[in-house]
Amino acid sequence: MTTTTNAQNTVTAPADRNTTAPGGAPRSSAELIRAEETGLAHNYHPLPVVIARAEGSWVEDVEGRRYLDMLSGYSALNFGHRHPALVRAAHEQLDLLTLTSRAFHNDRLAGFAEGLAELTGLDVTLPMNTGAEAVESGIKIARKWAYEVKGVPRDQATIIVADGNFHGRTTTVVSFSTDPTAREGFGPFTPGFRVVPYNDLAAIEAAIDETTAAVLIEPIQGEAGVVIPDDGYLAGVRQLTRASNSLFIADEIQSGLGRTGRTLAVEHENVTPDLVLLGKALGGGIVPVSAVVGRRDVMSVLRPGEHGSTFGGNPLAAAVADAVIGLLRTGEFQERAAHLGTVLEAGLRPLVGKGVLRYRARGLWAGIDIDPAIGTGREISERLMARGLLAKDTHGSTIRLAPPLTITEEELTDAIAVVTETVTG
Repeated sequence: MTTTTNAQNTVTAPADRNTTAPGGAPRSSAELIRAEETGLAHNYHPLPVVIARAEGSWVEDVEGRRYLDMLSGYSALNFGHRHPALVRAAHEQLDLLTLTSRAFHNDRLAGFAEGLAELTGLDVTLPMNTGAEAVESGIKIARKWAYEVKGVPRDQATIIVADGNFHGRTTTVVSFSTDPTAREGFGPFTPGFRVVPYNDLAAIEAAIDETTAAVLIEPIQGEAGVVIPDDGYLAGVRQLTRASNSLFIADEIQSGLGRTGRTLAVEHENVTPDLVLLGKALGGGIVPVSAVVGRRDVMSVLRPGEHGSTFGGNPLAAAVADAVIGLLRTGEFQERAAHLGTVLEAGLRPLVGKGVLRYRARGLWAGIDIDPAIGTGREISERLMARGLLAKDTHGSTIRLAPPLTITEEELTDAIAVVTETVTG
């Protein structure tokens, strides 16, 4: 066994593999970062690590240094890097068929749709590619349903959203964001949205009227710092939308597919939305896959030519997503997230008042508010990286932890020790 650094508390990694690149030595991390600075738009501020290889919960940079990944691609890697079943599904499909467009049928799409409907307890799937596309698609479906079924006057439909939301970065989505960084300089904005405080049922009730098509919320707000609503909030949203003949749209792109200890986060309150938005982990960290899954009578408002995607539902994506569904069908990963979540929370609890102001956790997902006296979220993330652990800050002072659901209890315990030493040392 080797360790990533000589610091007192480090994450223990499996033995290093040969890092020689075919055809000669690779460029250094510093050289690659400089090249990115020159050749890429500066829409991200990544940590200064250049990852070249990965497997399971571990990644390796171009110099051969190894790190425990506690971010999982913002939950796109729920099953770790290069999960054998998912890689095998991709390899097998690559040898057969990758794309037909929806101009033709393909032999993988029906099984994917059936599996996703069974997994979510809903009826009909609309396959797309990215999470933002799923959100946009859900908005379009809700508006069309409002006009054709609810009887809202043309172009008058409204959708209620929550303060602190993160649903993507398209023009329509940032129109109802309350994050100044996401909005500034991108107007004029799309109308038709009402923003209310998160975790406030009375505010939703006051905002609902005859024009309300839907309430669109994250069951747990991820980008905001893993903000968990009070017990009963999701059930209350379901009750209010039913009473007003409006749709409940749950954005489970980060919170879904095992992350919180259930297949969907809404299951913690035994709630079934009208539409569920999925993405990230649905592609297994291999290909972008997203979907809207919903009630048949709601989804039926879409007719040929009214919405589409060239790559949405492509055979490669469907094959990988079907393999993801197969992993979740066993219940193993939901159970692991629930069990290891108790380990994670037990490790974080003693840190409150010792470099941590507060934390929020559900399953293998946590937001840790760092005491500004010990540094910013970015600074703490860089210190964790120096100790062999990768996490990322959000909103200045919060660190998010979202390890792969495949992480071992020993690895998680080691990671908690590194976090503890970093914030208290």
